[in-house]
Amino acid sequence: MRQAKQVPVEGTGYDEWTSSREALANGKESAFLKGQKEIHMEVPKSVYKLGFWSAVLAAVFSVAYDIGQLAEWFGLMGSGGGPERDSTWYGLVVLLVPSLFLGISFVVMMVSVHQQAPTDRRVWSQTGLTFATMYGTLICMNYFVQLTFVAPALYRGDVSDSVRPFLFNVFNSFTYSVDLLGYSFMSLSTLFAAFSFVGPGLEKTVRWFFIANGLIMPFIALQNFYHPLIWVASLWAVTVPGATISLAVLFRRKLRRF
Repeated sequence: MRQAKQVPVEGTGYDEWTSSREALANGKESAFLKGQKEIHMEVPKSVYKLGFWSAVLAAVFSVAYDIGQLAEWFGLMGSGGGPERDSTWYGLVVLLVPSLFLGISFVVMMVSVHQQAPTDRRVWSQTGLTFATMYGTLICMNYFVQLTFVAPALYRGDVSDSVRPFLFNVFNSFTYSVDLLGYSFMSLSTLFAAFSFVGPGLEKTVRWFFIANGLIMPFIALQNFYHPLIWVASLWAVTVPGATISLAVLFRRKLRRF
């Protein structure tokens, strides 16, 4: 014999049933909001503050490099113009001082990216940070040698046998190959770290700038084999400032929640 479905009726039992449902719903909502708050509070304010300022500095240094590179390609710094001409001593200074500080600020920025990443996405941010560290190590060592050893020798006009192996000759030197490897690691860093940003809106903007910078990696790495690849690789002048500026804005918005 089929049992009739019990339907709550108005009265004491109905009120208790309704109250239970509301309490359960409110409890779930409260638990969700509490969970969201705990996730937010897990990331210290210092992470967003350090991330914001390092992203701002990385953006400033990348734009400064872009301006210097355009000036050199237009022949305004004594190299004769074009991407295949070697820099003068002051061209090295103008280009490599912001590049040196970009390497430092970029690594710090990626530390903040890793620290604020969701737990289930930290494998991507950790991989990105690893490649960023490799990038920073290579280019900082290379540029420090150029600024403190090669550029002074060029200024004095004393390019001895001890200096010649370290000359920064485009497409035709050990140091230029190291430079290409360094920026290839930078592209891989942003490519992997992109997948730690999962949200919509500004996070999506950061993610796509990071991916775009990662996708130009082959054009950076293989320039010595086919020189015209430098024109595609020069999209770096858009993707890196775009990535760092959008990330700075994202960190700034997260700072306002505290």
